[in-house]
Amino acid sequence: MSNNKTISANVPLYDRDLSWLSFNYRVLCMAKDEEVPLYERIKFLSIFSSNLDEFFRVRMPAILAVNKLLHRNPDVAGEDILSQDTLPAIQREINRQLGEFGRTLTGHLLPALRSYNIHLYYNEPLHTLHLEHLREYFLTRVLSFLQPLWLRKKKPEEVFLENNQLYFVVSLTEDATPDMLQYALVNIPSAVLPRFIELPALENVYYIAMLDDVIRENIGFLFPGYTITGCYSIKITRDAETDMNELASDILEQVETMIQKRELGIPTRFLFDAAMPLALQKLLSVYFHILPEEMVEGGRYHNLKDLNDLPMPVKSPAFSYPKQPSVQVPSLEKAPRLLDEVAKRDILLHAPYQRYDYILRFFNEAAVDPNVQEIYITLYRIASSSQIANALISAAHNGKQVTVFVELKARFDEANNIRWAKKMKAAGVKIIYSIPGLKVHAKIALVKRRRGYRWDYAGLMATGNFNETTARFYTDHVLMTAHPGITQELELLFLYLQAREQPGKYNFLTFQHLLVAQFNMMDRFKELIGREIENARAGRPAKITIKLNNLQEKEMIASLYAASQEGVEIDLIARSICCLVPEQPESGNIRVRRIVDRYLEHARVFIFHNNGHEEVYMGSADWMNRNLHRRIEVCFPVYDTQLREQLKEIIRLQLADNTNAVKLDAEIRNIEIVPEEGEERVNAQQAIYQYIQSL
Repeated sequence: MSNNKTISANVPLYDRDLSWLSFNYRVLCMAKDEEVPLYERIKFLSIFSSNLDEFFRVRMPAILAVNKLLHRNPDVAGEDILSQDTLPAIQREINRQLGEFGRTLTGHLLPALRSYNIHLYYNEPLHTLHLEHLREYFLTRVLSFLQPLWLRKKKPEEVFLENNQLYFVVSLTEDATPDMLQYALVNIPSAVLPRFIELPALENVYYIAMLDDVIRENIGFLFPGYTITGCYSIKITRDAETDMNELASDILEQVETMIQKRELGIPTRFLFDAAMPLALQKLLSVYFHILPEEMVEGGRYHNLKDLNDLPMPVKSPAFSYPKQPSVQVPSLEKAPRLLDEVAKRDILLHAPYQRYDYILRFFNEAAVDPNVQEIYITLYRIASSSQIANALISAAHNGKQVTVFVELKARFDEANNIRWAKKMKAAGVKIIYSIPGLKVHAKIALVKRRRGYRWDYAGLMATGNFNETTARFYTDHVLMTAHPGITQELELLFLYLQAREQPGKYNFLTFQHLLVAQFNMMDRFKELIGREIENARAGRPAKITIKLNNLQEKEMIASLYAASQEGVEIDLIARSICCLVPEQPESGNIRVRRIVDRYLEHARVFIFHNNGHEEVYMGSADWMNRNLHRRIEVCFPVYDTQLREQLKEIIRLQLADNTNAVKLDAEIRNIEIVPEEGEERVNAQQAIYQYIQSL
């Protein structure tokens, strides 16, 4: 075993954070892939940078805290405890990836842009013909946002570096006393001004400058009577986790306070220009109370997630993925009323390959249908301009009883969720907030229609958020059904959510169709795995296929190891974290793949062979500690034979991908899958789109 693995109760586990870094490295590899369109490669660089920022905000605080604990007490042990080697291994891997990030940008992507006559100024002198233009831009557009601050005139507690914002530390000397070095701080207002500025073309070459260089080139204007001796970029990343008393009566007020505190969190990374002199590094470390392990050497430019907004002065089909218009479902296009179609048959939709409009239509029709009396829904991440939320508001105005469970603790979406919750509540929607100690991550909705003396139920369940914005680039599945057993259990679950009680007080609730975390999900998954083990022991075919985002929970990993040792064939598609260790004695029959491509693979699908009578589930739950132990999650069965075949074909294509899929080895490295001679090249996302068109 390497230092990156631990044995917990005889279960080999790979470190979750190193596993996640392996995933982010796969994102970086897409930026190096010359078969990916140029501007899409640049976007992958942006995604890599954004992901790493979030890692430092969310995971690094815990890693640093545990590392301190281990240094004080090396004998500390626990299921998820880190070893003393983990932090150095994480830091080495991050530094390695950042080095490759820089080489990819400067050695591959910037030259590729220049081959199309697009020149992004990057760590180089600006052309003299552009200096006057940039000075005018500086004086008219930038200057009013700059707030220079002398460090010698301020006490450290009076200077606050905002989270993930850009600054220059300027070293300078007064002309009257040239031997006295002084320091000032200047903000780079990239949150309010474009990071990239298009410049006049020269000899048919289109030039782009960064806001950083506009300020750097003209920074002397801020300090008349001084000589600039150095200008170094810095950025601080702060802890995004804040304590919240969930037992307090006003959960909304608690979350609003938490959002404000988040931006004031303790530092987890102080990123500085590698050209900065050591003496200045030490001065800033003391001044801002930065620990040595929080000091991270970087390049001349930070926040390169902004590359997502790089202008495209030249248009070329080589720059972007070909357009893939969402596919229509002919039977739904012809249907006068979608809710009537759901009453007749189950409907399965595949985003973003098929139109998300049908999900919007589900809620829009419910809002105006005179027979609809009640609407229930859980909302985890609400779109900023949500049509679904507006439909719910219209439904309330139309006299319907609308009940919305809004998860206020959805990280980084709290403020938007609060805004919509207040707006819906003002319209008469019944809003239910978070359950103390639990997040509600389930993606479920229920519409109740009165038909004379009876009720018709229509359920909607998804693997991803009810969010029409992310639905354009997240791959998810949505099931609409009127199955009486499923819809009655949905109603039962919504009754529980309205109680806002701990699951233990409702242990009398039973679910026969739905798998609900905190109630029956883990037990049922273990039973399904156990059945495959029994089939393998009896000499019958035994196979499990699982697709999810993250795999960490020890008991579920142990169950998969046990199945593998009994001869069950297991295929896993784990996009991000994978703590299961392939290619070990315990995992000889387990194959693990990862797919990173045009769309973010987001669906969770579980297929159990069951001796030819397959059971197929989809849902919101990854196999993570948080999902299975600290959230309300729902996985749901797909009973319709044709719909099961659709899902199986989609998964089959993903397992056949030999272009953008990689397999994971015992070190959770991304191993390229090379097609054998004569073997057809398969890109799963392209093949799925073609398959969806044929339905």
